[in-house]
Amino acid sequence: MAFIDTISASWVTGEAFAMYDRQQKHYGYVPNYATVFSHRPEVMRRWAELLAAIKRPMELRRFELATFAAAHELKSTLCTLAHGKALLAFFSTADVIAMARGETPSSLTAAEAALMRFARAVARDASSVTAGDVAELKGHGFSDAEVFDIAATAAGRAFFTKIIESLGVACDAPLGEMDASLREALTVGRPIELVEPDRLDEPEFRAVG
Repeated sequence: MAFIDTISASWVTGEAFAMYDRQQKHYGYVPNYATVFSHRPEVMRRWAELLAAIKRPMELRRFELATFAAAHELKSTLCTLAHGKALLAFFSTADVIAMARGETPSSLTAAEAALMRFARAVARDASSVTAGDVAELKGHGFSDAEVFDIAATAAGRAFFTKIIESLGVACDAPLGEMDASLREALTVGRPIELVEPDRLDEPEFRAVG
């Protein structure tokens, strides 16, 4: 599940237990990525706070497009699957597959296509981004603050994915429960973990201390 030893849900205590508990209440299990943060649960808490601050001013559709583009460029199967699945709230399966192939489906506006190109560029090599790239976004009506939001979304995703990918975190099996063609298109890096994810035993009866 990872290249480093992590704390099992059966043995976790303290702040790491509280982190596992929050994750399980959200997903129904303890995601593989959460286990590598068991050594430094405060980092996960701070990341969640940062992510919420980045996401708050953005339209959800734009946030998911920028995140998906960055995750795909970074070859993170886990994040590409998670946010590809989130895009199904706005796009068809065929359209999400097209985006994963680098195509521009008709359901994507010109402004959204520019947003995705910019997010990919930031994730790929931020030092290669030019004033012209920013000017293109502004030409599509994005404000300076909105350009910042896109850059922050892509950069934040790079922070998270580089931690989990460098530590060998595999994608959880439940994330792969989708149309087979979509799953194949979104598996851009590490393969999906086929083992049952870890779970806390009756977390409501365990003390967080």
